[in-house]
Amino acid sequence: MPLAEAIMHHAGERPHEPAFRIEDRVFSFGELAVDAGHILHALGQRLSAETSDSVLSGRARLIALQTGNHPLFAAAFIAATAGGNCAALIDPHLPEPTRRRMIEQLRPDIVVHPEGDALRLERPATGENAPIDTDADGIGTILVGEGGEPFLIVFTSGTTGEPKAIVRDRRSWRLSLETGQGFFGIGAETTTYAPGPLAHGLTLYALVESLKAGAEFIGARHFDPRQAVATIIARKVKRLVLVPTMLRRLCEHVRGSALPSVEAITVAGAKLTPADRNAARIAFPEACVIEYYGASELGFITVAAVSDNHAPTAVGKAFPGVRLHILDEAEKRLPAGETGTIFVESPLISDGYVAGDDGTGFRRCSNLATVGDLGFLDPNGTLHLIGRAGGMVLSGGNNIYPSEVEAVIMAADNVSAVQVLGLDHPDLGSELAAIIQPRGEAFDHLALERHLAAALPRYKHPRKIWLCRELPMTASGKIAIKELRQWIAEGNGALERLV
Repeated sequence: MPLAEAIMHHAGERPHEPAFRIEDRVFSFGELAVDAGHILHALGQRLSAETSDSVLSGRARLIALQTGNHPLFAAAFIAATAGGNCAALIDPHLPEPTRRRMIEQLRPDIVVHPEGDALRLERPATGENAPIDTDADGIGTILVGEGGEPFLIVFTSGTTGEPKAIVRDRRSWRLSLETGQGFFGIGAETTTYAPGPLAHGLTLYALVESLKAGAEFIGARHFDPRQAVATIIARKVKRLVLVPTMLRRLCEHVRGSALPSVEAITVAGAKLTPADRNAARIAFPEACVIEYYGASELGFITVAAVSDNHAPTAVGKAFPGVRLHILDEAEKRLPAGETGTIFVESPLISDGYVAGDDGTGFRRCSNLATVGDLGFLDPNGTLHLIGRAGGMVLSGGNNIYPSEVEAVIMAADNVSAVQVLGLDHPDLGSELAAIIQPRGEAFDHLALERHLAAALPRYKHPRKIWLCRELPMTASGKIAIKELRQWIAEGNGALERLV
């Protein structure tokens, strides 16, 4: 059942049951349907009958949601994906210049902004701004879109430093939701708490699968572990969907008072450590913990449950309906145990990039697709992930391309060369580090911090920075990363730590 149809069904059958809860705002299915109808009506009034000039070239009306975790996000998302509409999700916490370039890239028909507890619509083509009246009368049915239409654009970081826009059609998401509902056992009674950003895939998907199943979804404006524990207790939450860093914080704040209402915990974005799993067993003794590995471009790839192999590189077995292949550089299949590029054969694969492609990452090989990740399959069919495309670093559940950060640092004053890399971290998985070769004797650390703040979100800022007057080089003239890592590990005097 498509999302719009599911919302109308639940609004008719159980209009007073809670659907979406965030902080102190609660929306029943009936209220959610009415608010989505109001927003859809407002969108329709401002969408021109003329051909759209968006990046979708008229295949759908493009609505950019720049609302963040706003109380009206769920209603706005339903409206922005209803009928022939396609929603593009833009994280409002990104630097303003980045968001502006994303809007310029997409050329959306309408941008939805937060305005206090309400929303307002902007038409970039005309500069028109208008508030949404959620008290209007005469709002009708929320229309269902066609399966082959584009309905969602999300962004993933690119190796060029610019986010890449990924487009999905309705058919792939509907199939993913149908498969996931059975696999994860989601029913109308499965109250879900997912405190992450709704503009990101993990939390967005949890929201949609909950609403489609007729279950209550609980989000948060900002993640606070104390408030999260209080919410889980008060609402008798049955399922958590979060990244490992959030799970660790929750376990720390439970402090011996186990929370037995939680029956399932879904984790993605980074691997759990054995210590994480032990802490989760104590804090949530009745919960089955499932990790999944996926990509915005490919959908679900593998899942790992309690009984699976939890070796440091193991990320589980193929998600239902997905087939895994390891290919060499000539795109020939490799046997078990040999490392190559991970390719996926799946009905959940996206349509690819609509704009901002940097020539790397997602690509197809016949009916297979990859994002360039490296790994191998063991004889039992478990996938082991050993590398990320472009050396991507996973830190606190965030995907970070070092080359993106390097490009920003190189644009700062008095920087001659830089190497950015990920260092092992017991809490974050990896932490970002930068080794800078300065130009001249003086180096203004505060100026660099201001430069980074203007160009990158906080999670992409290096947590550790060293100055190196002469970076080690390989014979081919490249920075010797292996030697740099050794210098860091041994505290070599060639490196001067900035605090």
